[in-house]
Amino acid sequence: MSSAPITTEAPRVCLVAITKHGAAQAARLAADLPEADICTSAKFAAVFAEASNTVRAYDGALRDEIAPLFAGYDQIIFFVSLGAVVRLIAPHLRSKDEDPGIIVVDDAGQYVIPVLSGHVGGANEWSERVADLLGAAPVLTTASDVGRTIPVDILGRHLGWKVEAPKINITRVSAHVVNGEPIAFVQEAGSPDWWTRPTPVPDNIHRFARFDDVPLDRYAALLWVTHADVTAERWDALTERLVVYRPPLDNAA
Repeated sequence: MSSAPITTEAPRVCLVAITKHGAAQAARLAADLPEADICTSAKFAAVFAEASNTVRAYDGALRDEIAPLFAGYDQIIFFVSLGAVVRLIAPHLRSKDEDPGIIVVDDAGQYVIPVLSGHVGGANEWSERVADLLGAAPVLTTASDVGRTIPVDILGRHLGWKVEAPKINITRVSAHVVNGEPIAFVQEAGSPDWWTRPTPVPDNIHRFARFDDVPLDRYAALLWVTHADVTAERWDALTERLVVYRPPLDNAA
């Protein structure tokens, strides 16, 4: 029931531009993201002549670059129209656990849109970062991000926490969270720095230091950060209401 292994490596980022205005916007962003690579039409390669970033200038069609981009990067930021990006990436989609984050910036640099793998893949977070750097507006549609509440399936990922729960539990509990129902958050282990949003923890999230202190009948769901064993009887008793998080042992509270 555990999640996929957590990676702490820096994400591999590529900026993709195929128009004059898009290349200009990408060059602006590249100055603030020196670790990002650039993929551009050879026609506009000169725009990046002063950039310290690695630049790939291709002569063919952008569609021929998509497979290598998917294989080589964790976040791909397109300065290309949204419709064109959707058509380009469609044949390469596999799953939200495998696909890179796909982000689109409009030609005027006004909007930053996470198109794919926004939540699990990190494109929402990167869209907010890119928007801040460009002075643009991020366009988010993921419920937990829009509502500034707990992202049940990836909570604590930046701390190395692993999720332990059946998928149906994660689905049901996520719905309870975004719908504003009363949620018990029990933290018996791990770092206290799990809340990373600039807004306060929502009022429907009630914190407890011990599982035994929770009046279970008052809460729609429970998020439990612990190193304790969870018995089959407890999972059964809290059918589809419990999600457990396992922090690294050296982060025990």
